[in-house]
Amino acid sequence: MGVPTRSQIKPGSKVAIVQKQDQRSGELTEGVVQTLLTKSPSHPHGIKVRLESGEVGRVQSLLE
Repeated sequence: MGVPTRSQIKPGSKVAIVQKQDQRSGELTEGVVQTLLTKSPSHPHGIKVRLESGEVGRVQSLLE
């Protein structure tokens, strides 16, 4: 399964993101989406979002 597309991600969704500084290690950060920053419908590395905590990263998976 690949990374979620823009249509699957909504503000308020709980997601796991990888932040820019964590891309090499692959460390994920969990949080709730505040804003979608990527305009295109999909991106090979994940849709870029801002979490409610202010962190920015690319969505790797949706959480429940």
